[in-house]
Amino acid sequence: MQYVCATIFFFFTVVSASPVYAQSKVRTDHDELMSWWHEARFGMFIHWGLYAIPAGAWNGKTGYGEWIRHSARIPLEVYDTFPKHFNPMKFDAEHWVKIAKDAGMKYIVITSKHHDGFCMFDSKQTTFNIMNTPFGRDVMNDLATACKKHGIRFCFYYSIMDWHHPDYLPRRDWERERTTTGADYDRYVEYMKAHLKELISQYGKLGVLWFDGEWENTWNEKRGKDLYYYVKDLQPDILINNRVGAGRLDMEGLTKEGMFGGDFGTPEQEIPVTGLPGVDWETCMTMNDHWGYNKEDKNFKSAKELIQMLTDIASKGGNYLLNVGPTAEGTFPQESIDRLTLIGQWMHINSEAIYGTSASPFRHLPWGRCTQKETKHGTRLYLHVFDWPINGEIVLDGILNEPVKAWLIADKKCTVTIQRKEDALILTCPGSIPDTMNTVIVLDIKAEPDITEPPEIVSDFDILIDTLRIRLETDRDNVRIYYTLDGSDPDTSANPYIQPVLIRESCVMRARCYRNNKPVSGIAEREFKKVFPLAPKAFPDMKPGVQYKYYEGEWDSLPDFKTLRHKKFGIMTDFLFYPRLQEERFAFVWAGFIKVPATDVYKFFTASDDGSKLFIDDKLIVENDGLHSLLERNGTVALREGYHKIRLEFFEKTGSDQCTVYIQTPSLKKQILPKAWLFHAEAK
Repeated sequence: MQYVCATIFFFFTVVSASPVYAQSKVRTDHDELMSWWHEARFGMFIHWGLYAIPAGAWNGKTGYGEWIRHSARIPLEVYDTFPKHFNPMKFDAEHWVKIAKDAGMKYIVITSKHHDGFCMFDSKQTTFNIMNTPFGRDVMNDLATACKKHGIRFCFYYSIMDWHHPDYLPRRDWERERTTTGADYDRYVEYMKAHLKELISQYGKLGVLWFDGEWENTWNEKRGKDLYYYVKDLQPDILINNRVGAGRLDMEGLTKEGMFGGDFGTPEQEIPVTGLPGVDWETCMTMNDHWGYNKEDKNFKSAKELIQMLTDIASKGGNYLLNVGPTAEGTFPQESIDRLTLIGQWMHINSEAIYGTSASPFRHLPWGRCTQKETKHGTRLYLHVFDWPINGEIVLDGILNEPVKAWLIADKKCTVTIQRKEDALILTCPGSIPDTMNTVIVLDIKAEPDITEPPEIVSDFDILIDTLRIRLETDRDNVRIYYTLDGSDPDTSANPYIQPVLIRESCVMRARCYRNNKPVSGIAEREFKKVFPLAPKAFPDMKPGVQYKYYEGEWDSLPDFKTLRHKKFGIMTDFLFYPRLQEERFAFVWAGFIKVPATDVYKFFTASDDGSKLFIDDKLIVENDGLHSLLERNGTVALREGYHKIRLEFFEKTGSDQCTVYIQTPSLKKQILPKAWLFHAEAK
């Protein structure tokens, strides 16, 4: 395949001078730069390319998506035939943009080039682009025009990784016959910069350049900064995500401390459990299980789920980038259109509770979420009710502000009554629930929110053998915490918290903040149980290490290994992958004994990508199953000193692979499970 590059002199000039020259053009007014993005809160992601042609199917398997060339191991010479079949005659840029606008989306991010290297735009750098297909038209130009017409910010996704370009390294691990002779990664970077200059100069003002594919070892921090400044030099007010660098924390999407992070973080397929104060972030997510079109994938999230996800993200100060994978004909799947239509109907009524809002001032609301905006005389709280209380009362604990008025956003004439009960405001809405997906109540209050959260009941463990020490914490000044251990409501006659509480029996602890002998927070509650530790096992001839069995197959969750035939088995010192025969679609079962040094409560963690389960004495302790990025789960068990059976199950489908076991006790900080604790019984 022919690649046309600009002159070497031009690119040497960029590589050597661009970082220094461009840094002077980088805007320092970050909040102003991000202002349109903060206002938008909701955007459309579009994954569209040659991978739509097979529609997720190859050689009898139907689980593929945009990674199909790699996942199905399609040779380059076969994939190079795909462009002659790409002819999306039903593509209508105006229709696509209208669907996004009607759904309440404010920007569109579309794949200009994905990992397969195919350019969905008119590029002079390669013939591997949409102009050399039967369609022969620049869809990006059409979309840019439609976006400008309808007031939608037009943005590009661009993959740093490229499985097609002869200078990109490394090759896929299965491309053993594709030589790297003559490959020059620096020359590939020059090619990539020429692409980016085309994208920025050919399609008008862009909102975002959304990079991806930065995790391979040929990319690094220095290259990321250079590329960031190069793009900023071309358009100073463009936004660039953190995947331009090399410090992303896997699918969590944030940037490792001390590393270069672009303009915003990019959690993928997940929503941070708590907000991320001071950090700009955007969750990107699929509607079903694939980014690119897969005709067999009907596992779509409901409109209710998607609306509540949008709300959850906005309530934590983030943006929602929701994906659509168009067909090879150039149409959106009907399931996506149906859901976007319902989202649009909800947004038509409730969009003011999403656009331009900031994160909730409340740590937790049992019935839903909250977003907020400043007003001339105070604050406007948008209360998003997911689960309507049976008694019809919406309770806001710990809010000391004076309320002004409240109403339903869907019916401004419907007045919501407000009562104060101690620290709480209680809102009552007459009549039936307006919207079972998410009913929004507007509450105006005077001044900035003055909220006292319930005290935190701090302990790494919920079970005890003999004793357990518990702390109570609050971030508010001039308050006193009172607590009970019998499950009753704490008042000023209860135990005042002075120092960590030592408990010796099962109990339900409840705690509340008081100021001037009046309650100023809701009530925190946590249950602790006294348990008997599991007895150790007595086995002779214990040897270091654990037994393993290695399997191959394709799973979305852990299989019943008793029904499968293993490919390899043996002994290893730790939970390692080194006996595997292939890089993906494999599984391990490690089994043996763990020798715990003392009778204590033990917390086990598994951090795995994909699924894992950990058993102690045949009891499931950690459940971390399913397809996911690196995810940590934990479980706790009380053990007597000595040997206990341990079994760890793990499977990997595609992508990154890791499985690490950690351990923690009340007296032992969290650490990787020591190899010296692992044993197996010698077979006789």
